[in-house]
Amino acid sequence: MSRQQQFKNREEVILAVAEQLLLESGEGDITLDSLAEQLDLAKGTLYKHFTSKDELFLRLIIRHEQQLLALSEVGDCPAAGVARLTLFQLINPQKAILLNQIEERLANSAVGLNKLFSQLYEIRRERMKRLINTTAEYLQSLHSSMSTRDYLSTIWAMGQGGAGLLNSSFYQRYLGRRDTLRFALVQHILDIPKQYPAAVQSVDAPTGANPPSAATHTANLQTESSLTPRNVK
Repeated sequence: MSRQQQFKNREEVILAVAEQLLLESGEGDITLDSLAEQLDLAKGTLYKHFTSKDELFLRLIIRHEQQLLALSEVGDCPAAGVARLTLFQLINPQKAILLNQIEERLANSAVGLNKLFSQLYEIRRERMKRLINTTAEYLQSLHSSMSTRDYLSTIWAMGQGGAGLLNSSFYQRYLGRRDTLRFALVQHILDIPKQYPAAVQSVDAPTGANPPSAATHTANLQTESSLTPRNVK
């Protein structure tokens, strides 16, 4: 194994352990001293990979975004893609919430991370393109009149809200089993477009008129939505 590959492998281990420590702390922060101790590495070794703790945290967020991008590749059907998008948030509720909080903190206070933020937003834009296509195709398959923008916003809202419930020890007293709640939320997400049936064609419409295409849903999103990469997590 080359030294370059060893360096990359060690960096991946550092990121994985840092993420685990963050989740265990539950506070969205760790010290490099505790990370070095956990890894049995000299603190100086960490600085060979990351110039600061802020860079380490942002690299964790980029890593998470890359995982989401890979997950957005739909190889079976649009419905499965929508379900995966929702379920990923609900299976890792603490992770989703913590990384979102850390990103907001870094965006407002960190300096010298513009290049990494640009990388993060580029990955997120690519994921957004895939999600727009997936949700538009799903809406089209149901002949739903719901706009892609509204559907994506609903998915994110329910995903974030569901993650908050699943991450709350207090609400667990009332929610019971987590797996049944996850299933109910995913099923509800899949059913929502069915509440928006396509408008009935007018008598003047051509008899061979086709339902709105995926491209139409995508165009609706582009004209209606003002979402930017910064406020899409």
